[in-house]
Amino acid sequence: MESSALTTVFLPLALFAVMLGMGLGLRGSDFRRVVVYPKPVIVGSVAQLVMLPLLGFLLASVMPLQPELAVGLVLLTACPGGPTSNVITYLARGNVALSISLTALSSVITVFTIPLVVNLAMGRFLGSTTALQLPLVATVLQIAVITIIPVGLGMVVNHYRPHTAAQIERGVKWLSLFLLGVIIAGLLIQQRANLLNFFVQVGGVMLLLNLAAMGLGYGLSRAAGLDEASGTAITVEVGLQNGTLAIALASSPLFLNQPSMAIPAAIYSLLMFATGLAFATWKSKRRPVTAAPIAIGDGDPVGERKGL
Repeated sequence: MESSALTTVFLPLALFAVMLGMGLGLRGSDFRRVVVYPKPVIVGSVAQLVMLPLLGFLLASVMPLQPELAVGLVLLTACPGGPTSNVITYLARGNVALSISLTALSSVITVFTIPLVVNLAMGRFLGSTTALQLPLVATVLQIAVITIIPVGLGMVVNHYRPHTAAQIERGVKWLSLFLLGVIIAGLLIQQRANLLNFFVQVGGVMLLLNLAAMGLGYGLSRAAGLDEASGTAITVEVGLQNGTLAIALASSPLFLNQPSMAIPAAIYSLLMFATGLAFATWKSKRRPVTAAPIAIGDGDPVGERKGL
């Protein structure tokens, strides 16, 4: 696959599909819960938006990584959660409403924080004189356009045609997974000459990051005294990042235009599916199926939403 086709066709399609699918599963009530039941959302947001990037900087600093790969690692930790985290939370019988709320909230906040975190990483690992910089205002606007518009479109369809949205959502999620697979395969093919070296350098680090991130989410939720379902949601949300967005920001000519920086996100995306499904299998065997409404806080019922 040629680089131009990967960056100009499949990346925008994949990102649009991911964000549209997220919007098709969102309602206005998902955002209102952030205000009504703030404690789980605050804990999850601190873990994902503050502690996770710090963990990324720590691992990138202490592990022997090439500078571009170190920046790619930090870039991934600066990205929001993705729809995959909602699916894994559902399979793990966690708090799906909380997972959706955290995904939606982080998707909005990281529009503004990604340029700041990435510029800090490039100054730290590539040197202060590097020509690679994400201009704050332009990047914020571009990320907003490629994320908020499809999410908003999906929410409009869900509001006026909820049954249609539910039918479309399944297909869109499978499409986004297919496109993500194409992107990851294309990146690995492009970098095939350095592939083994990248796996040796990054594979273990990304697995360590994934497990540490999930442990971070679980530990903070337990320390805050949240219920098990909310702890499961936060564990998954912190551990499974929006790899598609990270790959797009690293590879697209509109942003960094550095495909090598996308390698950590591509490898992480493969690993997080395996660890996420393993975690979901373990949790689903530990917790019995219940027909009770999903709670977003300590025993606080949440409307009628019981799934994706």
